[in-house]
Amino acid sequence: MTRIRTVTTAMIAALLLAVLAANPAAAHNNKLKLTVAGDGADGVTIQATYADGHYLDKAVRLVLTATGSEGRTVGPVQLEPAAEGQGFYTTGPILSPGEWKVRVKPAAPYSGTASAKVQARVAQPPPVVPVAENRDAEPARADRGGDGTAPGWWWAVGLGVATLIVVALTAPLLGRRRRRP
Repeated sequence: MTRIRTVTTAMIAALLLAVLAANPAAAHNNKLKLTVAGDGADGVTIQATYADGHYLDKAVRLVLTATGSEGRTVGPVQLEPAAEGQGFYTTGPILSPGEWKVRVKPAAPYSGTASAKVQARVAQPPPVVPVAENRDAEPARADRGGDGTAPGWWWAVGLGVATLIVVALTAPLLGRRRRRP
């Protein structure tokens, strides 16, 4: 009878350990550290880690709300992880120009909230870099590719190599045929 109790107790303990090991977030107490910042234009970026500094090991949904000047509001907006990195979230263009107080919190069972003031700006086009003229450069020729190579003669090199291979393989056969009476 005591042997059955011992085996039963061991099986229950093993089951509890398996359940706890299967939930890695529980090992981190479900607490998140969130870092909120503007993206330099009209969006928000969020970096999420566990409170102990470890990277997230699975996707966590975050909820963003924002309050701007003149009573403007955005959200609640549910965010999904971005492809840029582990625990990285981005909203894309969501804010109109001006100062915003952004608040982000995770969905249950996670805890942790972060707030930040974000200055949203109109997205700027990438700068146009002028191309300097190089008067000493060789003029463009029609027989050159865009990268400066001459694509027209490579096929001739390939044909020449193929011809040499065929001649090298057939020459011994032709030489044998002539020797026979």
